[in-house]
Amino acid sequence: MSGAENTVFYKKRTLNLNGSIMDLSVPKIMGILNITPDSFYSGSRVRDHKSLLIKAEEMIAEGADILDIGGYSSRPGARDISTQEEKDRVLPAVEALSEAFPNMPVSIDTFRSEVARGALDLGACMINDISGGDLDPEMVDLLIDKNVPYVMMHMKGTPQTMVKENQYEELVLDVIRSLQEKISRLNTKGVSDIIVDPGFGFAKNIDQNFWLLKNLRELQILERPILVGISRKSMIYKSLKIEAEEAIYGTVAAQVLALNNGAALLRVHDVRAAAHSIKIFELYRDAIPL
Repeated sequence: MSGAENTVFYKKRTLNLNGSIMDLSVPKIMGILNITPDSFYSGSRVRDHKSLLIKAEEMIAEGADILDIGGYSSRPGARDISTQEEKDRVLPAVEALSEAFPNMPVSIDTFRSEVARGALDLGACMINDISGGDLDPEMVDLLIDKNVPYVMMHMKGTPQTMVKENQYEELVLDVIRSLQEKISRLNTKGVSDIIVDPGFGFAKNIDQNFWLLKNLRELQILERPILVGISRKSMIYKSLKIEAEEAIYGTVAAQVLALNNGAALLRVHDVRAAAHSIKIFELYRDAIPL
């Protein structure tokens, strides 16, 4: 397979992160930091500010380009928590990270505009919304006001109901149509710094996840950078009949496939492994006849 066949065709190749331009022509890494007691992978959880800063420093040293902070577990069937509880978890963490690592972009992983606004006021510069705006209509107003990059993920239902909502006429086309409609609505309101996430594991079963991964390149028709979050997910560990804690090797394999199919950002638990995946992918992509 030639390098030309691996060309990324989306037009938007940069992100404006508080005035600093991030070039996505080389894939970037988003490190996951969960301020939750019940995220599906225990290795992503941080218990207090000391462990948060230690983990963040480790991720930065290993090559993270963005840190993604979340306080609401979105694993299937996770307990719903109040907006105030989510704010109490994530806002002090965002503030601590922004003070300790002022040059490191921080993304807030939330579908609630109130949480996102508080995080942006404390130094976050990006919103990662699993609902793509469906669960809080005020998110659009916040994006218009703050003009920050927005990760728009595809999901049906809520984390509590999504397992039962994996019916599609044609999976890849349905995902593309849903995201395109939302992109168009935001564009009319002046919001254009959008990243798309097909939502692996969100209202999709294992077979659907792998079909979406195989056809990921089709999302380039949206002309937006593609973020892929498949790190240690059930599509990997259940397929291998192991636990999430053992799924790093399967994750690396899936991430390389995602990169080869057009992913511009990898949202990961294991930054060093992702950095190695990107390096090997780039060597493969750029190889020339000898």
